[in-house]
Amino acid sequence: MARILSIDYGKKRTGLAVTDPLQIVPGGLATVPTSGLFDYLRDYVGRESVERIVIGEPMQPNGMPSENLDRVRQFVARWRKAMPDIPIEYYDERFTSVLAHRAMIDGGLGKKARRNKELVDEISATIILSDYLSSRRGPAGR
Repeated sequence: MARILSIDYGKKRTGLAVTDPLQIVPGGLATVPTSGLFDYLRDYVGRESVERIVIGEPMQPNGMPSENLDRVRQFVARWRKAMPDIPIEYYDERFTSVLAHRAMIDGGLGKKARRNKELVDEISATIILSDYLSSRRGPAGR
């Protein structure tokens, strides 16, 4: 099987997470400057077998698009044109940053570590991927 990769797309930085080849366990991959994201992903999929990419769809809590949604859509359009063999799909990312901070607190990370925005982005991507995997399994798999 091939991996599933998730993206928490940001204006400056982007968090990435990936499953194991059996698509069971999600884990943080990296946080990269958004300006280099496309090249990073192209190199990664050249080395690793990736079945699909899941990208967080940035929405406000009330369901309205966030200011970042246009940038995400531009990236998705670029990806689909350049890499049509690896599908990319949207997944609701509301509250992932809040959940990432909660996970850091629950994990015992100190205040200094919790201010590490790169770590927050990577954890957010991992939460997106974990939620996506759970949604594919359905209610019985949760």
